[in-house]
Amino acid sequence: MQKPFNEQKIKDNILAQVKEYAHLYHQKTNSYTPGDHIPYASRVYDEEELCNLVDSALEFWLTSGRYTKEFEKNFAEYLGVKYCSLVNSGSSANLLALMALTSPLLKERRLKPGDEMITVAAGFPTTVSPAIQYGVIPVFIDITIPQYNLDAAMLEEALSEKTKVVMAAHTLGNPFDLKTVKEFCDRHNLWLIEDNCDALGSVYEMNGEKRLTGTIGDIGTSSFYPPHHMTMGEGGAVYTNNPLLHKVIRSMRDWGRDCVCDSGEDNRCGHRFDGQYGELPEGYDHKYVYSHFGYNLKATDMQAAIGAAQLKKLPGFTEKRKENFKKLYTSLSDIGDKLIFPEKCPGSEPSWFGFLMTCRDGMDRRKVISYIEGHGIQTRMLFAGNLIRHPCFDGMGEKGTGYRVAGDLTNTDRIMRDSFWVGVYPGMTDEKLEYMSKIIKEAVDQ
Repeated sequence: MQKPFNEQKIKDNILAQVKEYAHLYHQKTNSYTPGDHIPYASRVYDEEELCNLVDSALEFWLTSGRYTKEFEKNFAEYLGVKYCSLVNSGSSANLLALMALTSPLLKERRLKPGDEMITVAAGFPTTVSPAIQYGVIPVFIDITIPQYNLDAAMLEEALSEKTKVVMAAHTLGNPFDLKTVKEFCDRHNLWLIEDNCDALGSVYEMNGEKRLTGTIGDIGTSSFYPPHHMTMGEGGAVYTNNPLLHKVIRSMRDWGRDCVCDSGEDNRCGHRFDGQYGELPEGYDHKYVYSHFGYNLKATDMQAAIGAAQLKKLPGFTEKRKENFKKLYTSLSDIGDKLIFPEKCPGSEPSWFGFLMTCRDGMDRRKVISYIEGHGIQTRMLFAGNLIRHPCFDGMGEKGTGYRVAGDLTNTDRIMRDSFWVGVYPGMTDEKLEYMSKIIKEAVDQ
């Protein structure tokens, strides 16, 4: 609806001043002096994000609204999937993806307590936490070095009559062996959830077709936390091509309700007061009928407004990440006898989240990263390293009850002891990359 002239004029004036403010106080400079702090990740944005944010704030529609619809539509089109649901974080996206598989609507394929999920211990805990929450037993397999992804050769050993799902992340943007994993899941009628939170924009060639990661399994998830490939501050997304899964995801995201009306909308179906549901009285208000146990995991429209602007920049962000990774790899190639560098999965084009390195025998990681951090360069471990060695697993019971390990976790323990990574985010300049390379070389030559 067209706004009254005065209202629109005032709004245009406000947004013009926001744009000016962004140029004056948010314009980042690329100037760099060696020794300046170099974070592993940072937000990359301009006046468009700020103007969208203020535009949404002026509407004061504080829950999901028009920007949410715009983002979900455009993000689904970018990914090449049918359905996308915006949520409040990547962790919530993972929770919702796994939770959706517990729906009674899935009948015999429904996840139940005691069923098993094949995954890895080398990663972020929120890939595994949803299984713990729903009584699904995680079965951990080792990873490979230098791809740092699940060892697909261990899948059959991890399989049991209780296995229902494989859920794993594409490590730091490097796709795991999707062809082998997908064939394994199809062969055994298993669900596949791709935790795509660190790999948005990565490409994998599947049956001669190049596809974005997150779109090959049954469900994909993304995170829009500030360090990730694009940001809303907080936020995440769950996406699928399966209409039944989409129905369940939307229900569980929105309190578990049966109704599909958007926030602020009533009676889209035209049968709000004439249905019969469960043991409720006939004609009970359909807006308050619950077909699942759910949560409120929606994002706000202000978050979506930022995401709508970021999404336009995502292809450029992806290319910059690839360029930065390549420059760092080339620059560090002469110390390959001291550090193991990452290797992409065959058939993939990673949108790298970071540059992961593993100290070879004789190198002390603590000494190396202490030198690097001491020279202003931020480092990170590969998240949990080995999750089952963390205090949160102290109450999980013996192996085989609260969780299982198929084979051993030799490489998982290796990256826990010896691996670290630095950033390749789009805000990196050549000067920063050159300085990082110089300091890393000095660190291993101490």
